[in-house]
Amino acid sequence: MKKIFIGAKIKNEPDYEKIKEIVNKKITEKKIAVCYSNQFIEVAKKISDKLNKKVVQTIQILGCSNPHFSKEVEAILLIGQGKFHSVSIAYESKLPTYILENETIEKISEKEVQKMEQKEKGMYLKYLHSEKIGILVTNKPGQQRLKNALRYLKSLKEKKGYIFISNDLNTKEFENFQINCWVNTACPRMDLTDGEIINLEKLQRLEKLNSR
Repeated sequence: MKKIFIGAKIKNEPDYEKIKEIVNKKITEKKIAVCYSNQFIEVAKKISDKLNKKVVQTIQILGCSNPHFSKEVEAILLIGQGKFHSVSIAYESKLPTYILENETIEKISEKEVQKMEQKEKGMYLKYLHSEKIGILVTNKPGQQRLKNALRYLKSLKEKKGYIFISNDLNTKEFENFQINCWVNTACPRMDLTDGEIINLEKLQRLEKLNSR
C-alpha cells in the first residue's frame, strides 16, 4: 500500500522581529542549533536568517529521532510546542536548551534535566534486579528495530527476554504480563512518558559506563 505524507504547517505566522529580540536577549551563546517540529519548518528557516547568531545546524525533530549536534554548537533552540522533546534533548546533548513557543522563550532548567537523569538511573537499577525482560518492538515504518531487539535478546545471559511486537504500544496492557522491566527499541522518547520503560540505547550506554 502506497502512503502519502502531507506536512502540516501553523496557520498564523509569529512576529519575527519580536522573536529576534527575545532570542538575542535570552540566549547568550553565539553558536546555536535550531531544531523544529514539522509544522514549524518555515518559521525555523525565517528565524535562523534573522538571528544575530551563527546557526550551525537546523534539524527537524521527530518523536523517534535522536539528533546529533556538531561540536561547534554551544546551545540549542527548539521551535515547537510542549517540553516533550526539549527536556530529552537537553539531557542527551548536555547543552543549554531553550524552547520557543508562542513568542516566548524558556530555558530548560538543570532541575528538569536532573529529574530525567534520576528517573533513568532508577529504571537501570530496576533492570539490574529484574529476571524477566519485555522487549518492545513496533512495526511502524521508521521505528521498527526488530534486528536490534533480536540481537539484544541473544545477548541476555542471566535474564529471560520476551519480544512484544505491536503497531501501537499501550502501556496500560503491561500489567497483563509477568514482566519485571520493559526495554524499548521503538520510539526513543517513550521512556519519558512512562516510568516502567528504559530505552535500549540508553541501557547499553549505561552498561558501558558501568563496565569501565
